[in-house]
Amino acid sequence: MVIMSVDLGKARTGLAVCDKTEFLASPYKVIFEKSPKALPQKVADAAKEAGAELLVVGLPKNMDGTEGESALNARAFAAELGTLTGLPVEMQDERGTTVTAHNYLNDTNTRGKKRKNAVDGVAAAIILQNFLDKRKNRIK
Repeated sequence: MVIMSVDLGKARTGLAVCDKTEFLASPYKVIFEKSPKALPQKVADAAKEAGAELLVVGLPKNMDGTEGESALNARAFAAELGTLTGLPVEMQDERGTTVTAHNYLNDTNTRGKKRKNAVDGVAAAIILQNFLDKRKNRIK
């Protein structure tokens, strides 16, 4: 099944997809959109373009596991995305994904504008890979 993940951002939203075997997540694209009203449709369009069958939205929990305003916004976005696409939407804890994405980009010596444009897609891929790993362990 093709699954697409979303790393929601205020200006840049990263998307990632996995292969049909659900083995590997890869960055798909970054959407540059500041309008919270326009973003859900742009993500829905990307999901259709990618042939997504399931959507995963990153849930920005606080480090102590509680949910603040960002998490509430992510849940509202996920609900709207589900309505627009007709696809199931699941939430995935995204704590630490941006830090991990920056570490990956440090390892590949990605700097400057390239880094700024890549970090959200890489974070989305990490969210999706974590979801895939959890899903694989649940199935066993």
